[in-house]
Amino acid sequence: MDNGIALNPNKIARYLNKPAVEFTKADIIKFISENDIKMLNFRYVGGDGKLKLLNFVINDMNHLDKTLSIGERVDGSSLFSYIEASSSDLYVVPRYKTAFVNPFTDTPTVDILCSYYNKDGKPLESSPENVLRKAHRELKKRTGMTLEALGELEYYVYSELDPIYEITPQKGYHESHPFSKWEFLRREAMEVISQIGGRIKYGHSEVGNIISGDREYVQHEIEFLPVPVEDAADQLVIAKWALREVAYNNGLEISFAPKIIVGQAGSGMHVHTRLVKDGKNMIVDKNGLNDNARKLIGGFLELAASLSAFGNTAPTSYLRLVPHQEAPTSICWGDSNRSVLVRVPLGWVGVQDMILDANPKEKELPKEYISNQTVELRSPDGSANVYLLLAGMIVAARHGLEHDKSLEIAKELYVKEDVNKNKDLVLPQLPASCHEAADVLLSKRDIYEEYGVFPAGMIDGLALELKSYNDLNLSEKVYGDGASLQKIVDEFFHCG
Repeated sequence: MDNGIALNPNKIARYLNKPAVEFTKADIIKFISENDIKMLNFRYVGGDGKLKLLNFVINDMNHLDKTLSIGERVDGSSLFSYIEASSSDLYVVPRYKTAFVNPFTDTPTVDILCSYYNKDGKPLESSPENVLRKAHRELKKRTGMTLEALGELEYYVYSELDPIYEITPQKGYHESHPFSKWEFLRREAMEVISQIGGRIKYGHSEVGNIISGDREYVQHEIEFLPVPVEDAADQLVIAKWALREVAYNNGLEISFAPKIIVGQAGSGMHVHTRLVKDGKNMIVDKNGLNDNARKLIGGFLELAASLSAFGNTAPTSYLRLVPHQEAPTSICWGDSNRSVLVRVPLGWVGVQDMILDANPKEKELPKEYISNQTVELRSPDGSANVYLLLAGMIVAARHGLEHDKSLEIAKELYVKEDVNKNKDLVLPQLPASCHEAADVLLSKRDIYEEYGVFPAGMIDGLALELKSYNDLNLSEKVYGDGASLQKIVDEFFHCG
């Protein structure tokens, strides 16, 4: 029986002949024992959204079994700004399904992502991974549906100017080598990300080609496949780590920052979503989008401004989110419209016979798959804490599904034209700074705190951190001041 493992790039899954979601402690021990693995790494996400690391040398079987069974202690006050040093001990406990062979170490090593637990052995209420889990649990409980998500990870490769086949500024979209640089780096990263658990859809070069003095910045994108939202968060965090490692090993530097040079294309982290039940896409039917989709969209639109507090967490986020550029500022939605905040991309509805036209020798339509239709939120960027962003989006989805007014919101904020070219359109706007995003989050906190999803202390802490940047009216303050702008860009070059 084909269980799909033959083509699975995860080395542990192939060796055990089972998908990662079925991994047990015994499976991990079997793989480690039979493949001469010398080290075990625990990885977990800190308050800054980056992966942290704890190395274990495997001393003996008892030590390995104990480590995999009970986890280890860490200092929570050094990982999260809102945890006091006086009561900071936390447990990190491995999630076996996330195990992978580390592709970057000379010593054979297995890495595993962990969850945080408090002194009583309960999930840490304020850990980003647990907030996401709680949000999804409430969505399933109250709607019967789950959320699947995929991220689009945009980044720049920074290097010396290559005079051979010189890049064309702002003309890099889907360009191929040699006219697009560092394609081999993207391919290597995609291979590595797949081996460590990422479900990749495709990769390509992006619009952004920037020449600045004797340096060049070339933009690329890796897009993932839709998976359960908790897995989508894990994959994005691991992918960012892997991309940085691949670049470093090749003597290069990359950045996920929302803006690296003012006036040039920034990098986003668009997120696609769909609601699923019993293996069926619940936002579409034979006629296209249904009311589930419109309620989902209405929820995103109603909470869009407050979602910026999770998805746009650096002052440079708001140098990307400026009017009359491709990144959205107006709160609205549309079909196949890249000027809107929430885009409904093409979904292969009613076009099943395209493959027969392109391939005359084919006589039968391909088998039916779950609908590819998604709803895309285009405002987030690489500064986001991925877990909190996706948790916030789930809250917005649930809120939209539970309230009929979301249908009216979707109706009122639908646009067909290019938002940037119609000066007569009057639409609500996204925040223009971290400070404004914090204020909107505080005004909507009841929705996020409902059912105990986001702890009140976390909302307060996030708002305080966002306001600490003192970026209110930043664009006006530094307009025309190139040195001050560059200083801000440099400060957040490696955010996220």
